[in-house]
Amino acid sequence: MTLPSFVPLGAALPSPTASPETLARLAVRRSAPAQGLADPGPSETDIDLILTLGARSPDHGKLTPWRFVVLGRQTRGEIAERLAAMAVEKALPAKATAVLSKLTAAPVTILVLSTARPASKPEWEQVLSAGAVCMNIEHAAGALGFASSWITDWYSYDAEAAALFGATSEERVAGFIHIGTPVEPLLERERPDIAALTTRHP
Repeated sequence: MTLPSFVPLGAALPSPTASPETLARLAVRRSAPAQGLADPGPSETDIDLILTLGARSPDHGKLTPWRFVVLGRQTRGEIAERLAAMAVEKALPAKATAVLSKLTAAPVTILVLSTARPASKPEWEQVLSAGAVCMNIEHAAGALGFASSWITDWYSYDAEAAALFGATSEERVAGFIHIGTPVEPLLERERPDIAALTTRHP
């Protein structure tokens, strides 16, 4: 695969051109079940490229209000064991333990942490920027031939649990992006009625 050429700082970017391949990919974009992602996964070079492309997201004020944590299987397995014990200690429903299989299956997981802070730009826009990064990571992974699953689950919203992944008390989990190769074909699902969701003005 030919890797993209990045333009030097301050150089003129190419003009937008039609890309049927990109449109075709977007037309069939589908999240994969996290438990159904297996090897092969992205290489270290692939991950670097995925992060670089993910960071090319709207960011009002150039605040970079997000950061990445790349998690391999060993680390996720160790954390999952601690989360399972935590779920018991907190008397959480059985589902809290069952969902941990989503965390451990894929070859690679990229955790996107929102680091939004009060600044010259609205905090809400900073949070949206983290979401845009998550989506660009999924698109980059797809362009490299992998499937992905963007999820959160209970441990994303429990401060003690999120700390196991390195999140600080001031950070929020924007998403765990699990990346790998699907073990089964992905099936199309029902899609929204765009006409019913759209208002047009002359």
